[in-house]
Amino acid sequence: MKKVINKVPGIILALIIAVPAWLLGNAFPIIGSPVLGILFGMILAFWKRPSYYNEGITYTAKKLLQYSIIFMGFGMNLFNVFKVGKQTIILMMFTLTAAFITAYIVGKLLKINGKTAALIGVGSSICGGSAIAATAPVIDASEQEVAHSISTIFLFNAVAAFLFPFLGHLFGMSDQCFGLWAGTAVNDTSSVVAAGYSYSTAAGNLAVIVKLTRTLAIVPITLALAIYTSKKEAKSKQGSYSIGKIFPWFVLGFAAASVISTFIPLPVMFVNFLAQAGKFVIVMAMVSVGLNTNIVELIKNGVRPILLGFTCWVVLAITSLGIQHFVMRIF
Repeated sequence: MKKVINKVPGIILALIIAVPAWLLGNAFPIIGSPVLGILFGMILAFWKRPSYYNEGITYTAKKLLQYSIIFMGFGMNLFNVFKVGKQTIILMMFTLTAAFITAYIVGKLLKINGKTAALIGVGSSICGGSAIAATAPVIDASEQEVAHSISTIFLFNAVAAFLFPFLGHLFGMSDQCFGLWAGTAVNDTSSVVAAGYSYSTAAGNLAVIVKLTRTLAIVPITLALAIYTSKKEAKSKQGSYSIGKIFPWFVLGFAAASVISTFIPLPVMFVNFLAQAGKFVIVMAMVSVGLNTNIVELIKNGVRPILLGFTCWVVLAITSLGIQHFVMRIF
C-alpha cells in the first residue's frame, strides 16, 4: 500500500500538467497534445521539485505509458485493414523496410545512440509519438532519448501537414495517390488528417485508413525489437537470453483490444472513451518524460537526430511514390 501511496503525488502532478496540454493539443491538432505535454514538462523541469514527486513521475513515464498503448487498441478496427487491400499492405512493407534501413545506416554514420535511432525509425515509419511510446519501454530507452525522438518527429509532422498538399497539387496527384502517400509517409495521425483532408475528402478518408493500418505494425515491430534487445543484453552479459524479461506484454494487450473492438459489439461511446483515455495517458507519460529531461543537453545534441529524422522522412516519401509508380502503377 505504501508503494502505491508514494506514486500518487507524481501521477497527480503529471495529470494536472497534462490537462492544458490535452486541451491545447485538441485546439491545435497540427502540434498535438503529446508534443505540448513533453514541452510543458521540460519547462517545469527547471523547477527544483520535492523528491516525493519522483517515484510517481517515473511510474507514469514507464508503466502508465504501457497501459495507455493497450487502451489505444480500442480505437482500432481490423476491418479497416481489409478495406485498404493487399496492394496497400505491400506499399507499407516497402516503406517500413526503407525507413528502418535508413535509420540504422544513417544513425551509424551520424554516430547517434542506437536507441535514439531506433525510436526515430519507428516514429517515422509507423505512427509518430504512439510508436515511440510503445517502443521506448521495450528497448529501455531513457527519457532523454524519448525526448529527442518526439521533438524530431514533431518537427516533420508540422512541415508535412503544409508541404504535402502543396506537392500533391504541384505533381497533379489523384485522390487515391495522395491518400496512399499521406497515409504512408506522414508520421502522426493529426498531421495525416490535416494533410489528407486539406487535399480532398476522398484523399483524407483513404489516408486515415492507411494510417490506422500502419499503426498495427507496432505489434510485430516491438516483438522483433524485444527479441533483438534480449539477445543483445544476454550477449553483453555472457548469459542466456530471456525474452520473458522484456517481452512487451502490453503490445499483446493492444492487439487483443483491437480484436475486441472489431468483433465484439461494445457501445461506441465506451470504446471511444477507452481510446481517448489511452491518448490522454500518453500525454501524461510525455509530461513525465519532459519533467525528467535536461533541456540544455537536448538542445546541445539536437542537430544529429533532426538530420536523421529528415533523412528517414525523405526516404519514406520517395519510397512511397516510387512503389506507387513502378509497382502499383498508380502515380
